[in-house]
Amino acid sequence: MEKNQKPPPIFCLKLPWDNTSNQHQKNPSPSPCDFDTPWLIKSLQTLGTLSFNFINSISKNTSNNNNNNSPLQNFQFNFAVFSQKSKINHENSLNLKEKQPVGKGLTLTPEEQAESEQRAFAMALASGKEATVLEFYSPKCRLCNSLLGFVMDVENRNSDWLSIVMADAENEKWLPELLHYDIKYVPCFVILDKHGKALAKTGVPSSRLHVVAGISHLLKLKHPPQN
Repeated sequence: MEKNQKPPPIFCLKLPWDNTSNQHQKNPSPSPCDFDTPWLIKSLQTLGTLSFNFINSISKNTSNNNNNNSPLQNFQFNFAVFSQKSKINHENSLNLKEKQPVGKGLTLTPEEQAESEQRAFAMALASGKEATVLEFYSPKCRLCNSLLGFVMDVENRNSDWLSIVMADAENEKWLPELLHYDIKYVPCFVILDKHGKALAKTGVPSSRLHVVAGISHLLKLKHPPQN
């Protein structure tokens, strides 16, 4: 026995990376702790090796990412892009508002609404047409809203001799006309001749069909004779 030979250690501690480092060496040095471990220890050793390799790979990827772009730099870049897009969208919305026609989408005050309707009524009477129909309505009336398309179609088909004007019965500006024509319900259609004299009006509305029939009856009163 050689003098310099060390006695075998009493306790051996083998780390998971010991076998991996020895496998990569060309001439691995013999280790006094080389022994066949039980299967449970082998499983723990394999698990430790996998965990070490996984942590090592994550640390390498993190260092590479830090060399390229740090998380703070990525956040700053994404926030800058988001701010630029928000600014562009805000500028586009302002441009659309500037291009929108004046008066479109604007809500009129009750005074402005009544003034607009009464101006249309005065122009209809001054047009010299054979008849003018004044429709008293309410913005809350569903039946009134359902008749809007029909009323517009009637006026378009008879525009050569007929004008139809709408009057908000809930607006106090129309109170003189409400009293003069004895309007107690909506919708109510009053037909006037070219001199502004009231000839007839529709009765209490029981249904949409009843109102349509009443409008047809009013039109027959002043409809020009067909040649």
